[in-house]
Amino acid sequence: MTAALPLNGLKVVAIEQAVAAPFCTSRLADAGARVIKVERPEGDFARGYDDVAAGQSSYFVWLNRGKESRILDLAAPEGKAALQELIADADILVQNLKVGALARLGFAPEALAARDPRLIICSISGYGDTGPLADRKAYDLLIQAESGLASVTGGPDAPSRVGISIVDIATGATAHAAILEALIGRSIHGRGADIRISMFDVMADWLSVPLLHQDAGHPPKRVGLAHPSIAPYGVFACGDGAQLLISIQSDREWRLFAEHFLRDPALATDPRFATNVARVRNRAETDALTAKAFATIESARAVEMLQAADVAFAHLNDMAGLSRHPSLRRIMVDTPGGPVSLPAPAPIVAGAPRCYGAVPALGSATPAPAAD
Repeated sequence: MTAALPLNGLKVVAIEQAVAAPFCTSRLADAGARVIKVERPEGDFARGYDDVAAGQSSYFVWLNRGKESRILDLAAPEGKAALQELIADADILVQNLKVGALARLGFAPEALAARDPRLIICSISGYGDTGPLADRKAYDLLIQAESGLASVTGGPDAPSRVGISIVDIATGATAHAAILEALIGRSIHGRGADIRISMFDVMADWLSVPLLHQDAGHPPKRVGLAHPSIAPYGVFACGDGAQLLISIQSDREWRLFAEHFLRDPALATDPRFATNVARVRNRAETDALTAKAFATIESARAVEMLQAADVAFAHLNDMAGLSRHPSLRRIMVDTPGGPVSLPAPAPIVAGAPRCYGAVPALGSATPAPAAD
């Protein structure tokens, strides 16, 4: 017998597009909520991002499983009336329209909350509802640049984009968590919530550590595949050319690494390397002696020695490596173009395996026009 999903019976109306809001609502759908995705007549523009997933957009397939697609023209009276009907018995409304657009359509969050105090509303924006940048368009890479994330990403020569839509994903995950908090709160006091989340705020929060370094007078530097506050923590080439990334998180780990891998126990008490602060201060020397040791060892032997010393390490994989990785779990999702294999969502609930809904065709849940 399949266990009931935790959000069974909840209705979500999602006026959404792109990545952040769909990430949030896809997780609500995974947990059993009925998610009605409101799309403009031409559809969510993320449907056209690429065509690599059975001829469809990888982004759209990934983030819209288990939803219903309803076409509404919100500029027309009929579309507004249909949206009003959808919201009337909804538990949750998620939207990432331009700031103020929902109110201009006649659905201001304050008015919706007044009509239905149990409704949970989550509005996602680029820079919040107020402030000097409230009306500016905001996409993932733009926020990576504006927030300073790009300045701490990449190598010494130039800033870089994080290789995935990290701002959108972080914002969607934050919205998901806030909605679940609101559901718990509603179960206690009976009231919904009016949640406002900006992409910029999410990234500013995630950048707390480099910002605190900046405020302390130590502007963070881009260090590529290394760590600005820990050493040795980076990629080193083995004698056969294979690359391994190691992480020494504590002085105890350094002592074990020095003894069992570097074969020089004296390095554990050498004042240049005995503490992490000293190793970071002398990073060039720390990395040089580590690199020298790796260069003399074949990768298979290096792995054995690292495991024996209980040192954390990883192989430097690419997407081909991920595709064949022994730890990768996959799910199969039905789409209009055929089945697509995706990485499985991370949460595993013991004894409650999940099935994942299909990706909807544009407008597949739109009622047929009434006959004359």
